[in-house]
Formats: sequence, structure tokens, C-alpha cells
Amino acid sequence: MNRTLRIVLATLIGIAPSHVPVKAEEVMIAVAANFIDASREIAPLFEQATGHRTRISYGSTGKLYSQIEHGAPFELFLAADTQRPIKAEEEGLAVPGSRFVYAKGRLVLWSVKPGLFNNAERFLKEGAFDHLALANPKTAPYGLAAHQVMNRLGVLDGLTPKLVRGESIAQTFQFVATGNAEAGFVALAQIKEWAGEAGTLWEIPPHYYAPIDQAAVLLKKGEANPAAIAYLAFLRSDTAREVIERYGYGVE
Repeated sequence: MNRTLRIVLATLIGIAPSHVPVKAEEVMIAVAANFIDASREIAPLFEQATGHRTRISYGSTGKLYSQIEHGAPFELFLAADTQRPIKAEEEGLAVPGSRFVYAKGRLVLWSVKPGLFNNAERFLKEGAFDHLALANPKTAPYGLAAHQVMNRLGVLDGLTPKLVRGESIAQTFQFVATGNAEAGFVALAQIKEWAGEAGTLWEIPPHYYAPIDQAAVLLKKGEANPAAIAYLAFLRSDTAREVIERYGYGVE
């Protein structure tokens, strides 16, 4: 991280709620779909603390990165992995040294139907269902993690004809929430905000899939925007970390 950015970040992490910058700015943020609910709670806290404004677009990490590559005006990228933020740095699209892990995701198997399974591993191995939802593993890290779980259990090949792939983890959640898929692999954070019946849930052991380390990075388009730098700093504050943990994520 360059010296100037490091000093600014260190200063802004201690922003007091009463502080309002002389000139409020707006920051455009690309946010991975699993982080929708948490980011919607963080945004007004950030705006109240700094006076800056946020404009947020959601989508799968892969699709958001493709938009960044093609010139989308995003200034911050909150991905659901570390690979694409690293790639953004390597391709000159992000500010070197600004990247950090803001959340550690958790994958679950969920159904809106109460009592659908007592033993989730046996449920997957028996395959006595019509549709199983997951995010597209090519563009969504949570979908890749779901593939890893099924590979570990030796059920991926047998279940392939029954898989319904959402373009993002948000769409995948909708497949399950509406009953269009009997069950699906979704983010634990999405369940935290679910207002319906609890249904059936398996919190998948973390060692069944590679860690879902979610990295944020300052994009080149936001390098000179104080709102972008302030948001990145606020994401590391105790206020934001409390929200992130409440949604079931781990934090460093």
C-alpha cells in the first residue's frame, strides 16, 4: 500500500459519527451478491458517519469483474473471493496494496421445507429430489464451494442432471425460497435475513470446501475519490465488523 493511502486509511478508520467532510462525495461500489443484506445495513451507517453517499451494484463476482474489465465506473470491488481482486491488481485495474479480506463466507445446504432431511450427507447421496440449486461455479465462489462439497461426498456426477444453477447466489437463494428447487447451497448470511419458516438447514463443515475469503479492493477509478477511500476504511471499523459478524461471516 502506498504511504499516502496508508495514512488516509489509518486516519479514517477512527472516524467519529459526528464527523462530516467539508465536501461529501459519492462512491460507486460493486458488491458480491452474498453480501447484499450486510452491505445494505452498512451503507447508511457509513453515510451517517462520513457524510458521503453510496451507489451499490450487486451481482456474481465473476460478472462484476467482467464489467470492471470492460470499463464499468466502479470505484470499489467487494468480491466473494480473493482471486479476482488479485487479478484486478495484476491487470492494473486496482490500487496495489489496498486489498484485504473483509469477510469469510460460510456455505450451507438449505430448504424451506421443515424436516426435509435429518442427515444432509445421506440426503445428497440418495438424491431423492428433483432439483438442487447452486450458484454458477464459473462466476460465483459459493457455487464453486458447492461443487467442492459434492465432489468430497462423491455425489457430483450423479446429481448433475438435477442441478439448477443461478447466475448469482442471490438468484440461487430465490430458487430455494420459492420452492422451485427442493434444496440448495446458499450463503449462511442469506439465512440470517430470511423472514419465513426456518425450514431445514445444514451448516456445512468448513473443511468440506476451500475457504471463502472475500476480499475488497480499491479500484483505479476510485483512487482519487475520498468517499471510496473512506468506505474501504469504514469496512474495517468495529461498526462494520459487528454487522459482518452478525450475518454469520468470520472476520480477520
